[in-house]
Formats: sequence, structure tokens, C-alpha cells
Amino acid sequence: MSSIRVTGVKKSYRLGKQTVPALRGVDLSVDAAEVVGVIGPSGSGKTTLLNVIGCIDKPDEGAISLGGLDVTSLGDRELTEIRRTSIGFIFQSFNLIPVLSARENVELPLIALGIPRGERSRRVDRMLELVELEQYVRHRPDELSGGQRQRVAIARALVVGPKIVLADEPTANLDGETGRKIVELMRRMNAELQTTFILATHDPRVLRFLDARVYLEDGVVSRTQSSGEGEL
Repeated sequence: MSSIRVTGVKKSYRLGKQTVPALRGVDLSVDAAEVVGVIGPSGSGKTTLLNVIGCIDKPDEGAISLGGLDVTSLGDRELTEIRRTSIGFIFQSFNLIPVLSARENVELPLIALGIPRGERSRRVDRMLELVELEQYVRHRPDELSGGQRQRVAIARALVVGPKIVLADEPTANLDGETGRKIVELMRRMNAELQTTFILATHDPRVLRFLDARVYLEDGVVSRTQSSGEGEL
């Protein structure tokens, strides 16, 4: 069974008096524990697709199934619970809380879930070790490099043990070498934790780390490729 199935999804936004279509009927299937890239230029609908898969936005039409559960039929409270426990988010701007240390930023989702302190400590220690930030646990975001901040964001996304991680342009604010290391890290975390990753990107450096590529253009999937079919 596919971990994620998107069927006939359409989504539009109001911009002043105009209705702007972002997704025009997207069909997509992602297997469990795959690393899939959604490739396309700015404005192609990549972020909107992540938002509807991540239960942040509801589609206007179509269906989204996560692990066999039709999430488009759920209410706001149920969708909030899915976001908190089953989906991790990584953003290009990191979205860390400036006044909190690296450790506190990673711990925050566990506090929101009411996880006991001892279990929180164990999980946070493990995640910070996996992303190789043990020496920076007390550093605040402004004391970290861009790559280190993105590692904190990855640890925060994974600390609750999500089935799916959605990454929106995770290398956009990083130099070439740092971006490569971040994607290598996500690939390693995918292998170790068996978490499904979907990366929205227009960065060609990401391509060789993917199991499959989905090309999005003007709100529709124009083509898909497996990792062995050459470059887009």
C-alpha cells in the first residue's frame, strides 16, 4: 500500500478579486520509506502540494490518503493530531525559535505532546546525536551556521517519530557543499528510521539522492521518473 496517495487534487487561492489556481488536478503516489522530489520552478505549485499532503490546507477537490486513511474527510481537530504526531516539516528558513537553544527547539514538539521529561530527554539526545550536533545543544540559532540550523530543524521534525517528513526547499538558503551534506543527512535518516521524505525543490544537486522525481508544472504533474532514468 502506498504511504501517500493524491488523487485529482485541485486547490485555488483568492488574490484580491481573482481566483488563482495552484493545483489543477494532481495525481501522485509515494511508497512508504521513499525519498521523493517534487521538482519545478517557483510558482509551479510545489509548496501548495506539500501543504495539502501535510494537512495544513484542505484541497478544493480530490482526495489525499496517508497510510490508507482518507484525510480529506477529517475535521480540524483530527487533522491537527495527524500533523502533531505523524508528519514532520522542514522549511527553507528553518523556522527555529530564536530565544531557545538547539536542544529546546528540538524538544518543543515533545512538550506539546505531553511526553514525560525523561522520555523527552532520551529522544532529544538521540536526535541531536544522529544529526551530529551534540556539541551545540546549548547554542541558540543565531550562534549556529545555516547548515547547523537546518540540522536542528531536521532533528525537530523527526523527534516525534513521524511517518512522513515534508521538506520545502531545504537547501535554498545554503551554499552548495552545505546543501549536499543536508540532503545526505536526510537520506541517511530515511534509511535509519524508515521515514518517508518528500522534498519540494528546484535544486539540481538534490536529484541524485532521490528514489523518484515528480515534475510539477503549472499545477499539474507533467512527468515522473525513478532514480535510474537519468536527469530531468
